[in-house]
Amino acid sequence: MLLQRIQQQFIDSADLKYQCAQSLAPVVEAATTAVLASVTGGGKVLSCGNGASAAAAQHFAASFIGRHERERPELAAFSLSADASVITGLTNDFDARVVFARQVRALGQAGDVLLVLSTTGNSPNVVAAVEAAHERDMTVVALTGARGGRLAQQLRDTDVHICVPTDVPARILEVQHLVLHCICDGVDAQLLGLPDTLSNEMENPA
Repeated sequence: MLLQRIQQQFIDSADLKYQCAQSLAPVVEAATTAVLASVTGGGKVLSCGNGASAAAAQHFAASFIGRHERERPELAAFSLSADASVITGLTNDFDARVVFARQVRALGQAGDVLLVLSTTGNSPNVVAAVEAAHERDMTVVALTGARGGRLAQQLRDTDVHICVPTDVPARILEVQHLVLHCICDGVDAQLLGLPDTLSNEMENPA
């Protein structure tokens, strides 16, 4: 019984990814183009999310500052979810809803990209971060699930919305991780040229 349930998890995840391969590829390409234009034009990517999405935001920043699969120069990225002192201080002194927005206003500039992750699209602090990014004339790349929630309503025509077509949080997160890897790989491909294969070329994998 448990074995079958585990196998079904793999099948469900694979089925959703296969479904998203065609439907999400164009918007993932648009997101990659926006991120590439920013970092090659002297800008940076600010990323944020809550819980598991916060971990994904940190993973993305680490891949940009370090590397995804191939050696390349450092790219400017910063996770707004990473600094515990800043997050707890802002939550204590102000309001949890502004924990990302104040960082965006402090660090964001025109030409930067705000990368936000939310399974529901209804996280108040993420929605507030998008509003702050628009005040700074930043482009927003939003990764959500379901129908995008309140976040989808805040996005502009110049933003990019990658919406995973499911309500299951685990499946949403799995596809979002793949999307982040696609963005990193796409940026590398544009900067370094296309590799011969899609195999992992890391010499020292974590």
